[in-house]
Amino acid sequence: MAASAVDEVRTSGSAAEPGVRPGTGAPRWLALLLVVTGAAGLLASWVITLDKFHLLEDPDFTPACSLNPVVSCGSIMESDQAEVFGFPNPMLGLAAYGAVIAIGMGLLAGARYGRWFWLGLQGGTFFGVAFCTWLQYQSLYEINALCLWCCLAWVATITMFWYTTVHNVRHGVLPAPAGARRFLNEFHWLLPVLHVGIIGMLILTRWWDFWTS
Repeated sequence: MAASAVDEVRTSGSAAEPGVRPGTGAPRWLALLLVVTGAAGLLASWVITLDKFHLLEDPDFTPACSLNPVVSCGSIMESDQAEVFGFPNPMLGLAAYGAVIAIGMGLLAGARYGRWFWLGLQGGTFFGVAFCTWLQYQSLYEINALCLWCCLAWVATITMFWYTTVHNVRHGVLPAPAGARRFLNEFHWLLPVLHVGIIGMLILTRWWDFWTS
């Protein structure tokens, strides 16, 4: 993910190619990152969806990731927050993460997307990370339980959001001062690491007595 990878981005729409619409591609590492994080989120959503169906069939079913009073996927799945839009949240993830995989595969194949498309991806990943942030608060302070598969989806969403942001700032899709672009070129890893680290610290401190007992 070195800054030099930016040079691999492919653009089109020059006078030599009058029939090709302008667009922006992405370096191979970003395409792979979208595929990998999308696959991680899709896996988490799939497992949670299956366990949710098992719970609906058998209220006494215990998901495999319910390990103790804190790491209790069943408590999360049975909460009201698990169906914010009137259906299980992971069903939304099945569609969203699948779309991210498709975008990443398109980039690997050499696709170039217009500015509106990159802005759409930015908005989608922002919604995802905002929704995950709300779910994190609900999990830690309202439901009082943690789901490991949810944690995987959180990390995947955070990573794809920040690296989509990095790409869009680097290439002018999102306006930013030159200093911000230089910072993201040099320290592109810092923001996702800090974000995930803060969540890890919140989880650690929320149940500190349990972890240390």
